[in-house]
Amino acid sequence: MYRFIGNIFLSMIFVALSSCGNGNNANQNDPDTATADDARIIVTQAQFEQNAMQMGSLQEITFPLTVHANGMIDVPPENRAVVSAIMGGYIKTTPLLIGDYVKKGQSLATIENPEFVTLQQDYMQIKQQLNYLRSEYERQKTMVAENITSQKNFLKAESDFNTATAKLNGLSKQLTMLNISPSEVENGTITSLVTLYAPIPGSVTKIYVNKGTYVSPASPILEIVDNDHIHLELSVFEKDILKLKKEQKILFKIPEASSEIYEGEVHLIGTSIDENRTIKVHGHPTNDKNHNFLTGMFVDASIIIDTTSAKALPSEAIVTIDGISYGLLLDSEDGKNRYFKQVILQTGDSFDGYTHIKNSNAFTPSDRFLTKGAFNLMGE
Repeated sequence: MYRFIGNIFLSMIFVALSSCGNGNNANQNDPDTATADDARIIVTQAQFEQNAMQMGSLQEITFPLTVHANGMIDVPPENRAVVSAIMGGYIKTTPLLIGDYVKKGQSLATIENPEFVTLQQDYMQIKQQLNYLRSEYERQKTMVAENITSQKNFLKAESDFNTATAKLNGLSKQLTMLNISPSEVENGTITSLVTLYAPIPGSVTKIYVNKGTYVSPASPILEIVDNDHIHLELSVFEKDILKLKKEQKILFKIPEASSEIYEGEVHLIGTSIDENRTIKVHGHPTNDKNHNFLTGMFVDASIIIDTTSAKALPSEAIVTIDGISYGLLLDSEDGKNRYFKQVILQTGDSFDGYTHIKNSNAFTPSDRFLTKGAFNLMGE
């Protein structure tokens, strides 16, 4: 009997203790009694100075209004030369490689053909015949003046002499075009080789032949490009054509090679629209001597047509996380700490290290932002 009463008493004590425990848990989970965490970012004076942080306000910055264009680095037609042979033949020597720089008049390749020998022989034969025909012409001219010979004989001698002179001049011109000196041929020097010389200075960009290759007069042998005068060949869509003028500033970059932005200006604007509804714009880079631009490089460009003013922050003050741009706005400060809160920034165009803040009306002129060092704080 006493044992039964004791068990009941122990059970009542256990239930009472359990009720007390549940009551304590309920108080801990009650949102009315929980303490909210401070979501601000605290920066001590020591941190601020050690990391060379800086602060600033929204500034009125001049932004350019631009027209976008794509294109490439190119050279004028006179700075590009495709070397080919005047007469066909077999490549005897071709010592150059792609990338080699050549001077104007430098030897590029030699071509061999027996027809070159025949051409020189014909020149010598006509040259020798011309001496006789000249003498005969002079003799007939004297005789017809003295009525010793007929006019017919004089006219034939004159015709033969003029025909031989024309042939000799034609053969001489052909030899000169082949870079064979007629005077050397007259001295008895006959060659089966013809040398091709560089018509312009520049770099070899293409080689189409090898040693032993037969080339016809229409066959290209190599290409030379002179990069001393490069230009921008841009394409602008039809809707933007009327906004363009000569001497407008161009900002361009070569995305595949560098993130650096270069400058130039509009030099010529095309007068016809192509099948893609675009127009060609010819631009000149500024200080192109200081850059290693190569023909054929892809160019992403913006042509400045006007300017506008807008509120902006240094681009370094903006941190983009998951596609959303943020900044650190100073909320308060005391003698030892600065307290920043993270705010959303609606960004626009960027130029010269500054980014347009579209929602600048949400802030006052006295609001101060962390303009240097924000990335490290929000990235942690």
